[in-house]
Amino acid sequence: MSEKKHLYLLWTNDNKMTAEKMVFMYTVNSLVHGWWEEVTLIIWGATAKLAAEDKNIQKMILEAIEKGVHVTACKACTDQLEVTPIIESLGVEVKYWGVPLTNILKNDETLLTV
Repeated sequence: MSEKKHLYLLWTNDNKMTAEKMVFMYTVNSLVHGWWEEVTLIIWGATAKLAAEDKNIQKMILEAIEKGVHVTACKACTDQLEVTPIIESLGVEVKYWGVPLTNILKNDETLLTV
């Protein structure tokens, strides 16, 4: 069995403390300390609104991207919450995530949900 090297973190919890003390702490440190070779943070649901409205969360997104975390967001969510332009302006990839998430699950990739 080959070692998994890519972590996907599905972030759906819009609690700021969870974002600060788990989501961004773990994703960034995972790369900085070499725990994972690749980290993808998926913004989904209510977190898109939090990311669009909270300046501290935006700062953490920018820092995560700078450290090498691939940050992406569900386009259906950002469109429905009317925040797509704001999320894109942060350098976040915005795309439809239904099929890719299904593939991650079907392929038994490493997925952490928060």
